[in-house]
Order: sequence, then C-alpha cells, then structure tokens
Amino acid sequence: QVQVVESGGGLVQAGGSLRLSCAASGSIFSINAMGWHRQAPRKQRDLVADINSGGSTTYADSVKGRFTISRDNAKNTVYLQMNGLKPEDTGVYYCYARVAGTRTYWGQGTQVTVSS
Repeated sequence: QVQVVESGGGLVQAGGSLRLSCAASGSIFSINAMGWHRQAPRKQRDLVADINSGGSTTYADSVKGRFTISRDNAKNTVYLQMNGLKPEDTGVYYCYARVAGTRTYWGQGTQVTVSS
C-alpha cells in the first residue's frame, strides 16, 4: 500500500500565499506523476496541477501564473506554491500519486480557505 500525506493548508487573506507539500511513502517502485485536485464547496473535484517524473507540468487555466508545482523525485515529494490566492481557490486540495501500472493513490485532503 502507498500512503500520500498533504500538509500546508490553512486560512489566508485574498492576495496571500500558501505552500502545500505532499509526500508519498510505502510500497512504491516508481511514481509517474504527482499533483493536486481540489474540490470547492458544492462543486466537482478538478485538476489543479500535475508534474510528471520528467518535470513536465500541467496547470488548470484558473491558476496559471499564480501557482507553481515542483518536485523532489528522490524524496517522492511534490510542492505547490500558491501565490495571489483568491476566494475562488477555497476548497479541499487532494494530493495524488500515479504509480507504475496506472494505479493512483490519494491523500486525505488539506483545507485551503481564502477570505476576502
């Protein structure tokens, strides 16, 4: 089994910043990609950012230019630097790790709340 643990969420004012961290551990042989989805209240869960093992990144249009995803492959850890936060960024951020064999493991979620 693989465990995925997020940290770094919290409450910030609009325009502020947060840095999320996510570490995968357990019976991992190879991770193909890691990233975050988020679920805003009463809305579907959507991709926020993804980074594969080669460093290629994907961002939701709504966060481009404000969020930066990075990784430390040796530590199976990924970071999401979130700047210029907006109230619409509020939600639960779920980290995931896609491993060899197309399995996907999810973290428990970390709450991000942005007040105006």
